[in-house]
Amino acid sequence: MLLNILKEKNRVTIAELVEEFGVSEVSIRNDLAVLEERKLLVRVKGGAVHIHQSSEYDDIPVASKQVIHAREKQLLGAAAAAMVQDRDSIIIDSGTTTMEVAKHLNPEQKLTIITNALDIAITLANKGKFDIIVLGGHVRNVSYSTVGILSEVALKNFYCDKLFLGVDSVNIRDGISTPNIEEASLNQAMLESAKEVIAVFDSSKVDRRGFAHIAMLDRINTVVTDNHIPDSLKEYLAIRGIKVRIVNVDETN
Repeated sequence: MLLNILKEKNRVTIAELVEEFGVSEVSIRNDLAVLEERKLLVRVKGGAVHIHQSSEYDDIPVASKQVIHAREKQLLGAAAAAMVQDRDSIIIDSGTTTMEVAKHLNPEQKLTIITNALDIAITLANKGKFDIIVLGGHVRNVSYSTVGILSEVALKNFYCDKLFLGVDSVNIRDGISTPNIEEASLNQAMLESAKEVIAVFDSSKVDRRGFAHIAMLDRINTVVTDNHIPDSLKEYLAIRGIKVRIVNVDETN
């Protein structure tokens, strides 16, 4: 019943559920914890959101996002990281999928890495031969990332081999988007600072649209995604000459 309400409304508060079911707040919190552990919803302050609800999901804390499609993100991150060559200069966008790209980088490679993600910078700080540059700016607490004019101006001083772009929402008609205006603006600056743009996203991000537009799909050179993306999107990308790396996330070890 709780999941049916959540599916209908996309977001519910604990107070609403207490009134609906006539049980204690503690009981509701326990139920939400169990359902989140089963990856059926995501808890947010004061309630929960449907796991596939776009606008609320995209701006929830990064710690909550990490549990969603975790295995897919790990596999996509490994596949994307394998595209990096020794002595590359790369930009890594903030996000839980791009974090997996960072974790899978080869520590034996000498790389210059630019990122607006504080958690990614810390993860890579003591790893390998990496030279890490962190973009300044205003810190977004939900994503541990920097945004704003300081970040965008800093990017104008660089031109990198590859950009690994985390994608919140993607569809054929509207391209790629995000719920936050400042993140969209910074992503646009990243696109201008990279020779090759590599978008990394799992199939749950397809056929969604965020509030702030980043770019149309033809600004992307390569897509790294899983084998559940719709055939319509694969065909669209192929027609436009965009490389697609499909990762089979159904295989078991």
